[in-house]
Amino acid sequence: MNYLLLFWEFFKIGLFALGGGLATLPFLYDLADKYTWLDASILPDMIAISESTPGAIGVNMATYTGYSSGGILGGIIATLGLVAPSIIIIILVARFLNRFNENFYVKAAFYGLRPAVTALIALAGFEVFKVSIITLGQFELTRQLIDLVDIKSTLLFLIMIFLINKYKKHPVVYILGGAAVGILFKF
Repeated sequence: MNYLLLFWEFFKIGLFALGGGLATLPFLYDLADKYTWLDASILPDMIAISESTPGAIGVNMATYTGYSSGGILGGIIATLGLVAPSIIIIILVARFLNRFNENFYVKAAFYGLRPAVTALIALAGFEVFKVSIITLGQFELTRQLIDLVDIKSTLLFLIMIFLINKYKKHPVVYILGGAAVGILFKF
């Protein structure tokens, strides 16, 4: 395992994945294409675990990827690589914030970043939707669309959307409920 390469790849992810942990997903899919550190098919499972455990989703996924590819040291290095750009940028911003707070170009840059971050998160959501709802097995192109959709997952998705909008409970309630129903679906 090349730890320097692991650090560098997660440093780049941390540098360009603006908008939180879900914005790292397109970069992680790219990483899965380039290296054997992780398999793209497990990313939805990583998201589920990262969302249901304490901590930031991006940090949890970096730690998992690093650990699975390089042990404990790999997990530490990948996590440090992911958070290092944020630490550096925060130090620089804190130092110069008062000078640039009202700068036209800084405001304009943030104005442009918002839709870009939204698009990255939407793309990540779409990728998770594809893997979660549509079956992963091989299929012939002549099959009907209904054969491609996992009915149980789609039904659970729709019920969860309804319950979340209607009852406004704590997210942990829905996470535990989804896990329980998922276990029942496997029987």
